[in-house]
Amino acid sequence: MDGLAVTFVLLTATVATACGLHAGVYLDAARPWQRYFWPLFWFLWAGLNGVWLGADLFNLYVGLELTSLAAVGLVALGGRAPALRASLRYLLAALLGSLLYLLGVALLYGQFGTLSLADIAALVQGPLPGAGLALLLMVLGLALKTALFPLHGWLPPAHGVAKSPVSALLSALVVKASFYVAARLWLDLGAELGSLALAQAVGAAGATAVMVGSWQAQRQQQLKQVVAWSSIAQIGYLFLLFPLTFEVAAPVSLQAQQGITLQVISHALAKAAMFLAAGNLILAVRSRRVDALSGVSRFLPFSLFSFGLAGVSLMGLPPSGGFAAKWLLLQASLASGQWWWVVVLLLGGLLAAGYVFRIYRASFQEAGDNDDFYHPPRTLEAIPMILALLALGLGLVAAPVLSIMALPFDAVPAVLESVP
Repeated sequence: MDGLAVTFVLLTATVATACGLHAGVYLDAARPWQRYFWPLFWFLWAGLNGVWLGADLFNLYVGLELTSLAAVGLVALGGRAPALRASLRYLLAALLGSLLYLLGVALLYGQFGTLSLADIAALVQGPLPGAGLALLLMVLGLALKTALFPLHGWLPPAHGVAKSPVSALLSALVVKASFYVAARLWLDLGAELGSLALAQAVGAAGATAVMVGSWQAQRQQQLKQVVAWSSIAQIGYLFLLFPLTFEVAAPVSLQAQQGITLQVISHALAKAAMFLAAGNLILAVRSRRVDALSGVSRFLPFSLFSFGLAGVSLMGLPPSGGFAAKWLLLQASLASGQWWWVVVLLLGGLLAAGYVFRIYRASFQEAGDNDDFYHPPRTLEAIPMILALLALGLGLVAAPVLSIMALPFDAVPAVLESVP
């Protein structure tokens, strides 16, 4: 276990606890399907921790499968036709991604005779055709599970139709698990088995995801679809890790890794806050449509404010975690001579501002003096606010967070033992 794994275990504990508390109030206990939520919720949490702590390619596969199957079950909760269609599409995408990943694992095992990622990294001595194909298949399968453009078709229906606490878990944590494995593979094996063409192609797919996801978010008529397409865009930033760490100086690679890790954390906190706040707003107006938000700013400002604070991090404005992440990525892009990623970072921030302010514009439309809205309990409103404030404040404590992530394998137990 290293500092990065500890950071992600703590992140999962924070977000999952918040979503669980929210679900305890948000979900109707009288509905018969509600009894399936908690077993799936705990399986999902266990699967995520299995991914963060795994160091073996097969154990990582088991963790990913447990996470995916629990997530598919959570999307299907309620048993309505749209939820079943979305969960089936999600299941097929997850299975295809797993198949590609397993093919890569089999090729690597046949080549090196071990499934330990550290042992394989030590055995790789230059490009090997079979091993290079294995890395390509595994990255492709994991990109499908992460919903990287153009493999994203399953995500908007699944995240849009799921219950709001489930959508928050999916966007904040589940898609990060497959990206985490892809990043581990790339950082350990990419220098020997990867290529400049593959690194730039993955980066280009990420950049296209930023543009297409942000543009589609501005066109959606339903509030949760806006947030779901925003996830497609924010996922795109993560894949800039590939070009910004390939054949660059070690300090530049470290800067890019730190920027991507901060982006993962800030997006997890902000997107969980945004989905939970969107769920509160949908409860309040009794509609999923954006144009039904008229008058919300006057009578229900708290959840709307949480939505906006989370949006500050997505836009990359200071002092948010999103700003710190994009600042590091911007510096890594310039230092490596890859200026075109700077354009993506700047345009992505402007487009994010467009879909966040679109929600605010709809909310500030006057709809009369009568307060006909349902007012959610304070607990539901407080949880997304706390997550949004954490995302906002992450930029102020970025250095201590990065210092924990940099702890080596054997330093973490010593640190934990020193805690009284």
